[in-house]
Amino acid sequence: QVQLVESGGGLVQAGGSLRLSCAASGRTFSRDVMGWFRQAPGKEREFVAAISWSGGTTYYADSVKGRLTISRDNAKNTVYLQMNSLKPEDAAVYYCAATFHKQWRSDAVYIPDWYDNWGQGTQVTVSS
Repeated sequence: QVQLVESGGGLVQAGGSLRLSCAASGRTFSRDVMGWFRQAPGKEREFVAAISWSGGTTYYADSVKGRLTISRDNAKNTVYLQMNSLKPEDAAVYYCAATFHKQWRSDAVYIPDWYDNWGQGTQVTVSS
């Protein structure tokens, strides 16, 4: 059974940092595009970042560029999201997502429906 489990969320002051992890199991994800999305109360789920299977290509939402960094360790089947200089508007539930045997598409990596597997999410709260 394919499973994605996020961890690392919590409460942080504005300007602080958090590192989210997404541990994948049930199959190997080393050849799959992975992404992070977030959803704040009353808002649509929005794209945060995506990473190619090799880690050589990444893509970010404009709102997080320069502050958040996506990375992966294929040996551990894990994807990370390093979050620095956090702002109150970054507060949301953060979800990890994985594709299944899809090539990188710059016109699709930011679309939730393009992804095949999702985690349950981890809450990030940023106090001002």
